[in-house]
Amino acid sequence: MAEIATIARPYAEALFKLADESRRLGEWSSLLSTLVGVASADEMQSIVDDPRVTTGQLYEVVLAGARAELSPETKSFVRLLIDNKRLGLLPAIGKQFEILKREREGAVEAEVHTAFPLDDAQLAQLVAELEHRVGRKVNPRVSVDRELIGGMRVVIGDQVIEASVRGKLSAMAAALAHM
Repeated sequence: MAEIATIARPYAEALFKLADESRRLGEWSSLLSTLVGVASADEMQSIVDDPRVTTGQLYEVVLAGARAELSPETKSFVRLLIDNKRLGLLPAIGKQFEILKREREGAVEAEVHTAFPLDDAQLAQLVAELEHRVGRKVNPRVSVDRELIGGMRVVIGDQVIEASVRGKLSAMAAALAHM
């Protein structure tokens, strides 16, 4: 998984730079979302993996699948991905582009894994505390993970806040093993 992110990063950064310099972040975000949908379709996977399909044919299929008038830059980007056999990276490129976009906008994505569902008041309090801690607006994505036993685990970028019972038990087990 990390390898995909590593390969996708330069594409996302170059695309972000182009979109940012032309003041078209929102437009590129929308285009990437469309292209990710096209590239992620089950039918597309069978076409990409078919050795009988030429790069020109694949290019035409992607453009037709987008069902939108694409700018010359977008077409060049699609052509570049296809020529380098990187069309499968589009979801990772889109994800990293959105991370860069949110950073530019002063927001960060927080993956919040909780042992039990949070009500609106609890979520609002957690978001306020996280925003105070990171100094930015936080967009939470909350999921319930019963294996945590209790508490929560929050991931913001490469920072992990472990406040779950399972995490504390694992830390205690590791400490006891080194005694």
